[in-house]
Amino acid sequence: MTGNITSAAIAAKAASRQLSLLDRQTKNDALERMATALEMSSAELMVQNRQDVQDAKSLVADGSLSSAALARLTLTPEKIQQMAAGVRAVQALEDPVGRILLESELDEGLELKKITCPFGVIAAIVEARPDAVVQLSALTLKSGNALMIKAGAEIRRTASAIVAQLSQAVESGEQLPNSAFTHVEGREAARALLALHEYIDLVVPRGGAELVRFVSSNTRIPVLGHADGVCHIYVDAAANRDMAIALILDSKTQAPSTCNAVETVLVDAAIAGDFLPVLVDALYTCKVKARGCEMTRSVCRRQVEAVADDEWHLEYGDLTLAIRVVNGLDGALEHIERFGSHHTDCIVTDDHSAAQRFLREVDSAGVFHNVSTRFSDGYRYGFGAEVGISTGKLHARGPVGLDGLVTYKYVLSGKGQCVSQYSGPGARRFRHEMNFS
Repeated sequence: MTGNITSAAIAAKAASRQLSLLDRQTKNDALERMATALEMSSAELMVQNRQDVQDAKSLVADGSLSSAALARLTLTPEKIQQMAAGVRAVQALEDPVGRILLESELDEGLELKKITCPFGVIAAIVEARPDAVVQLSALTLKSGNALMIKAGAEIRRTASAIVAQLSQAVESGEQLPNSAFTHVEGREAARALLALHEYIDLVVPRGGAELVRFVSSNTRIPVLGHADGVCHIYVDAAANRDMAIALILDSKTQAPSTCNAVETVLVDAAIAGDFLPVLVDALYTCKVKARGCEMTRSVCRRQVEAVADDEWHLEYGDLTLAIRVVNGLDGALEHIERFGSHHTDCIVTDDHSAAQRFLREVDSAGVFHNVSTRFSDGYRYGFGAEVGISTGKLHARGPVGLDGLVTYKYVLSGKGQCVSQYSGPGARRFRHEMNFS
């Protein structure tokens, strides 16, 4: 198995060199073929997916797979159409490769440019998410990278069928190499991929915190991802309360298993007595289980489960919400800094100065004012699709689209200049006349 994966990685590395040279139109034509292939193979993909779903139901029955994961891995004709539309959304984006970020004339005839370029080979380790297989394939092709993808065993047939269709669509075009996409299977495949630092340039885990921690702990390859999605909404004393409840419900119930769903609501003590009973009633109506601090439990008419001091960092990933009363904005900032995951945090307030302070001081990839945390998403940001959401600070942060899949290089052109000409008596002087794009 390891030998086969190594051979595949060598082939992907060779393919990446060809992909890095493709022009925008060639890549866009390939993306259109990919979208069409998804549409034309919808019936076949559904057949393969139904077998995966049947096996997954037994895993749900014995408790080893969540019902939310089952819902994510289940395809419908509408979902396949959405995946094709996502590929076309990536197609419509500007080419991220070859953009000049900086130009500098170091001296007459000595010109420096900073130019975007692909990483090379990207390895993606994905849980039971067929849509992620398609998103990653589209984004890596558009950015001139080769993709090696290891999908969860729960979607083994589905992922294999999707990658086969996309690969065939790409390889049917001129100038396009084999091995642009490689589907890797097997129990030890993930560890084998993570060991190939000489061929793989970036690893992208798409899944829960446990997966991201496993990847980060078992590779020397740079990792792009986030470990936890503990998102907060702080309801300030100056908040529009109807707006606050609407935003909390949307952030929690619209897609509770996602990493940008709210997990903890912080409420200013000044409004807690009036606001919390109304909030908890609204949560109850939407079948959300409320958990809370002692003050929350004391002011609410309905029963609220207690949250222990060491539980405020929990990412529930379901219809459960923690609520804590805090001493104003300072208390909210302190709580988020201590228990947050630097993913997405929001303040609800009509106080402009409080909002500006929150936006400045919260150190998260997404910091929002009066909007649902669910907006933290590459598609909603207009990126076409996303590789994932990064809570780190190098090299990309937040929803990672095409720009996160390119790096840059410095290109220096001259007319025979030597460094010795710029040192010692009579040395030439640098101009350093820079232009930034």
